[in-house]
Amino acid sequence: MNGRLVRSAVVLASLAALGGCAHRAATPAGAGGGADILLRGLDLDPDSLDPQKARSVEAQRVLRDICEGLTTLGRQGHPAPGIATGWTVGPRGKTYTFTLRHDARWSTGAPVVAADFVAGLRRLVNPRTASDYAAVVSVIRHAPGIIAGRRPLDELGVYAPAPYTVLIKLRTPAHYLPALLAAPATCPVDPPVLAQYGAAYAQPGHMPSDGAFVLTQWAHGSYIELARNPDYWRNAATHLSGVRYVIATDENAELEMYRAGELDIMDAVPRAEMGWIRAHLASQLHIAPELGTYYYGFNLQRAPFKGQPGLRRALAMVIDRHRLTRFVLRAGELPAYSWVPPGTDGYQAQPPAWSRLAMAARIAAARRLYAAAGYSASHPLRFTLEYNAGEIHQDVALAVTSMWRRALGVRARLQVEDFSTLMHDIDSGEATVFRSSWIGDYNDPYTFAQYFKSDFGINLPHYDNPAYDRLVDRAEATLDPARRAALLERAERLMLRDQPIIPLYFYVSKHLVKPRVTGWYDNVMDVTYSRELGLRADPR
Repeated sequence: MNGRLVRSAVVLASLAALGGCAHRAATPAGAGGGADILLRGLDLDPDSLDPQKARSVEAQRVLRDICEGLTTLGRQGHPAPGIATGWTVGPRGKTYTFTLRHDARWSTGAPVVAADFVAGLRRLVNPRTASDYAAVVSVIRHAPGIIAGRRPLDELGVYAPAPYTVLIKLRTPAHYLPALLAAPATCPVDPPVLAQYGAAYAQPGHMPSDGAFVLTQWAHGSYIELARNPDYWRNAATHLSGVRYVIATDENAELEMYRAGELDIMDAVPRAEMGWIRAHLASQLHIAPELGTYYYGFNLQRAPFKGQPGLRRALAMVIDRHRLTRFVLRAGELPAYSWVPPGTDGYQAQPPAWSRLAMAARIAAARRLYAAAGYSASHPLRFTLEYNAGEIHQDVALAVTSMWRRALGVRARLQVEDFSTLMHDIDSGEATVFRSSWIGDYNDPYTFAQYFKSDFGINLPHYDNPAYDRLVDRAEATLDPARRAALLERAERLMLRDQPIIPLYFYVSKHLVKPRVTGWYDNVMDVTYSRELGLRADPR
């Protein structure tokens, strides 16, 4: 973060003008409000703001303000009409027909039509796009074959039978499809603008918006600025002139900025200050359950963890997650022994049997597994644990590696990286053990089960078990909700026996929100659209 960021006439002026020829001028105010700029904290610089290529949580947060899909998420986190006014489902649950609103416009002034959604979804699965998120829509007919390069793009089961009608045909029924289609990866593209700018499509001044705000500036590592989109179909209900995302990787510095009035919303709350925050800012603190799991992943493709599920399980067993959540995290996070978070619709948690043992018994069993893998006090296991910069990641790493050392004698070296370097090391196979997390794209267990399929692009441990894939595929094709859940639960138990990861805790969303912010709400998806927020007049 480059110094303090404050409101100024320069900021307001920069948000009032849009660069490039792809957009019409943004309005600094409208029927819903005055020249108000919302200042939101952001934990990390987004990996990309290209809707079909972005994969980080931070990128998704910004993109939800810029892009609107066929659906959006309501205040409770459930799917609601977006660019589509509604949808119908065929009798076998494998055909969805979406009717688009006629007043939806791009920020260029062009209408948003069905062909734009066809183009966006084809771009997502196009092997040339190399999207890690492509497999998220593998339920669409022929999507897996197209992603693998075995079928042409025009065979994707997404059609535009009329200018304002989108028809989607599925391989198997998927009642979660409307929720999935609220994800930024499934947003439409404006084909003429994409053809004009190509790889530079998602840059300020180029990127068109069909959402409430337009991308105007991106100072990497510092801030992202969005201006109100006057062509948005419900612009009259937008209360803000713009949004400024301030990138603050240091939680304590972010809290300083918040207290100084330089942020309206904090994206992360420092645990070390939680007692002070609860004492002095309790009315501004929002903590709510979230569908997300924080974990350590193993590189399953090379030693020392390749072909060693017992060794991986030994490391998982000796971590006291209750101490971790109570004394390190301290914000209501729940210990995670399984993968799918509590609160996921229609699903029962699947913790392994050993999680119910007393800690002493778990350590004794782990030591036997550790010895069976060939390690001992005189020959300790050594590896590097990589994690991205951040106070909480460091605190968790210090606590966990201390537990490993005390219980087993493991010598783990800590290596902190910037986020892009960490992702490079994971993707290239250089990382041995790494910190990561998964936040559900929709409230359904499949978004967690799909993560460990061998063909899923963001399966970071590269877990590959044909039996697991078959169970998830069978669940995907099952109409009966109870039977489907049972298959997914079996798959999770199988995956946890293989231990490709160590689940550590389930997330809760944690935000500080200024009293001047109106309209704030929490949900398990941790999605709060800026378009639904406003700012009370500053009495100063």
